[in-house]
Amino acid sequence: MKYVILHGERMAGTPHSDLGGKTPLQAAATPRMDELARKGEQGLIAMLPEGLAPSGTVRQLAIFGYDLRKYPGGPAPYEAASQGVALGEQDVAFRCSMVTLRPGVPKGKATTDEIKKLGPQVVLDDAAAGGIGIEEARELLESVNEQLGSETIQFYPGSDHRHLLVWVGGKARATTHDPRAAVGQPIGAFLPVGDGADILKQVMEASLLILQDHPVNDQRREAGQKPANCLWLWGQGKAALLPKLTDKYQKTGSVVSARELLRGIGLCAGFEAVNPADLPGGGDPDFEGLAKAALNELGQKDFVYVHVKAPGEVARGADAKAKVNLLEAFDRKTVGPILDGLAKLGPHRVALICDHVVAERGQTSLPPAPYVLYDGTGSKGRATGGFNEVEAKAAGGGTKPASRLMSWLFNKG
Repeated sequence: MKYVILHGERMAGTPHSDLGGKTPLQAAATPRMDELARKGEQGLIAMLPEGLAPSGTVRQLAIFGYDLRKYPGGPAPYEAASQGVALGEQDVAFRCSMVTLRPGVPKGKATTDEIKKLGPQVVLDDAAAGGIGIEEARELLESVNEQLGSETIQFYPGSDHRHLLVWVGGKARATTHDPRAAVGQPIGAFLPVGDGADILKQVMEASLLILQDHPVNDQRREAGQKPANCLWLWGQGKAALLPKLTDKYQKTGSVVSARELLRGIGLCAGFEAVNPADLPGGGDPDFEGLAKAALNELGQKDFVYVHVKAPGEVARGADAKAKVNLLEAFDRKTVGPILDGLAKLGPHRVALICDHVVAERGQTSLPPAPYVLYDGTGSKGRATGGFNEVEAKAAGGGTKPASRLMSWLFNKG
């Protein structure tokens, strides 16, 4: 028996006037997802318990069946696992994002690019440092590591603007903030506070002094690009000690995703993760590449989780037809080939989820996501208009918690 979860992150949506009042899932031609809906059980799934803020971490832990209140913590420890960075029992990993800060200049006063100290007089201009590339970012991080790295504070390069800091024997209880929540605002209210915050702010401020006049940033300014002039620390946590799903279900498995966070969660759950070099590195998803990687893993393992994330400009943008095109490509190039491959591999079960985008910073809930559970026979299927939010709600049965998904998949109950 083969088991697959197909997760289209941020692919669900709301009715749009450009689509005649339909959602993108309703408007898109998705025959393979519709096929699953006709043959399987369609409904709505709650991606997280009420009161928990939506994030990639909590959504993924929910899909894998973990109690979100029992295994809290930020995304950094999982990304450390994905990168092969070993954390000691008392070590704390932080997301280390390169951002662009600018002075907050009162009206009528002259402006300058120089920032001498972090505080309410500084505005966060760009949470991704103008889309800085990996080579420039690594050169900047090397300069920071040369001056700030020690036995206690350790930097690890990631990709583009996203990196890691490990505080050996550090403190994990400070309140930190996703830099995307601070874009366009004075940073005073978003700086770390609480136990250990002084050290974090010292590192951030020291990185500002190192990066602000770095030759790489001088070149970026000359080219009309935003400088990566500060490291922003957030998303921290200690080593993720999750119970192994491979032990619980006695199944082998792999995670197929372009995101380090999801690969890391899969590794902590006991599964393997496809090498990032074999997956898309960013931008539009490589639908065909994901399908090929998934089928290759299914030839060797029992279970594969396939994750595709709609790019932010498509998921949140006003161009509804761009999202329709993305859904059709996902159906044609990822879902279809995987279903065809499964048919050749024998008995199988498939779970399909398309969840919603986080529309606003500070959002505390997500709409229920449409899902399909299909056991490979279609014996319990029924006529339906296809896979979308409206049909999923019309199917009845209320909203089920995402934490039950893995149990259904492996135990069919």
